Amino acid sequence: MNSSENCENANKDRFAVTTPLYYVNDLPHIGSAYTTIAADAITRFYRLQGKSVLLITGTDEHGQKIQRTAESRGLSPQAHCDEVAAGFKALWQKLNIQYDRFSRTSTPRHEAIVKEFFTRVWEQGDIYLSQQQGWYCVSCEEFKEERELLAGHRCAIHTNREAEWRDEQNYFFRLSKYQDQLEALYQDQPDFIQPEIRRNEVLSFVSQGLKDFSISRVNLDWGFPVPVDPGHTLYVWFDALLGYVTALLDEESDPRLDQALARWWPINLHLIGKDILRFHAVYWPAMLMSADLPLPQQVFGHGFLTKDGQKMGKSLGNTIDPFELIEHYGSDAIRYYLLKEIEFGRDGDFSAIRFVNIVNADLANDLGNLLNRILKLAHKYCNGQVPAFVELDISIDNPLKQIGLGLGDRIIRAYNVLAFHQVCEEVLGLVKTGNKFVDEQAPWTLLKQGQQAVGEWVLYSVLEAVRLAAYFLSPIIPTTSNAIYRQLGFAVDLEDKTLPPLFRNHSTWGMLPAGQALSDPQPVFLKLELKEPNVEN
Repeated sequence: MNSSENCENANKDRFAVTTPLYYVNDLPHIGSAYTTIAADAITRFYRLQGKSVLLITGTDEHGQKIQRTAESRGLSPQAHCDEVAAGFKALWQKLNIQYDRFSRTSTPRHEAIVKEFFTRVWEQGDIYLSQQQGWYCVSCEEFKEERELLAGHRCAIHTNREAEWRDEQNYFFRLSKYQDQLEALYQDQPDFIQPEIRRNEVLSFVSQGLKDFSISRVNLDWGFPVPVDPGHTLYVWFDALLGYVTALLDEESDPRLDQALARWWPINLHLIGKDILRFHAVYWPAMLMSADLPLPQQVFGHGFLTKDGQKMGKSLGNTIDPFELIEHYGSDAIRYYLLKEIEFGRDGDFSAIRFVNIVNADLANDLGNLLNRILKLAHKYCNGQVPAFVELDISIDNPLKQIGLGLGDRIIRAYNVLAFHQVCEEVLGLVKTGNKFVDEQAPWTLLKQGQQAVGEWVLYSVLEAVRLAAYFLSPIIPTTSNAIYRQLGFAVDLEDKTLPPLFRNHSTWGMLPAGQALSDPQPVFLKLELKEPNVEN
């Protein structure tokens, strides 16, 4: 199926997004949190737009690296996987991630899907047995070409480990057969790989000529046996990528491909780190072509996180524990900083000092204090109600209305291209204008002097600006946005997956009802105090 047919078949009323299925060699790190926060934010946004949404995350649990890690801990591979998978679920709960499916590749249901898919590809003649010699990185679970290795046959990604020489029989997938079809895909569907820098990386790699890749290993117990040859175990990537399909099964459904693909396939968006781009943008679509299945709509490879300008890694002793970070600062602060300060798709840095300063300035000072000071005035001079001003009574030369009227379109465009930093900047521009507007208009003076109508005009404008800001930021800082909406008198939970359709219209200026009772002002975001989290040893 070509890319245009794939796009036409994608249901416009639904949106399915995946994070990577995270490898369970260790507990989750801040990089895993970054990808998952972004996935959660975009699904929350589409849910606000009235789409049916499915967020898939999970764990990739097979392979030699897992087997060796479990053995080093004195555990069975399954016990190790169960422990680490539980750690991912715990972190997602603390980060307020509203995932819908958690896929684990060690389950019997997944094995059934893998076997059926393998059979499809086998019957196409796209799998064959051959001898393989080469340097193998256990951490990547991948054979490496000489050009990809550093001095001493060290992996360019896992620089502290030498690749191992292997000489063994493996089953191979005929990737080379799909060279022309993949190049046509990239040409016909330029947005299939994003951002542009990642697309160019893939085009460069593919242009050098695709080689068939091995999909089995010998002398490995932890994994599914190859259906046509149980002496071989399926290699982790052929197995793992199908975890996205298994996740689509409803609990009561039989584990069959037709059941898995019935509603949510093709996936709209695979969100991944750039280190696994090749598997998702080259191997995965070729496998789907072989199985005669529709292709995902887009693969987006984001950048890496550094800490204080340095690459993070256990060997460097500077890996951040996300659980500790949440304990110190709360989930909204972390979500906001990572999505606001890092242009999604590029590498970004985490600095504790900058983190605290940015979050305090934007959320505690600019947004939180603006709401608090206006609510106090409304309680003092307007009987604790939204002033009796309606949108039509506010002229177009009002600076907040000027921004607010076009803000929704700009925010929607930014979310649609995963420009989370732009969403935050647009909203912050409205908030900063609100603070400037209050300082210039001095509504407390107007109200004290009996200029009630003019004072209420200021109060309504600012309250409505804060409401818009909270609404647009709710996919990013859901707890804070909910607190703002409650203080504005709305009996609604913006985190509710069954949000009433009325609130889909809240992206437009003027939706704050005149006369609505306001709650007592309370700080919606407390200022953070710098406490450098311990790094993992």
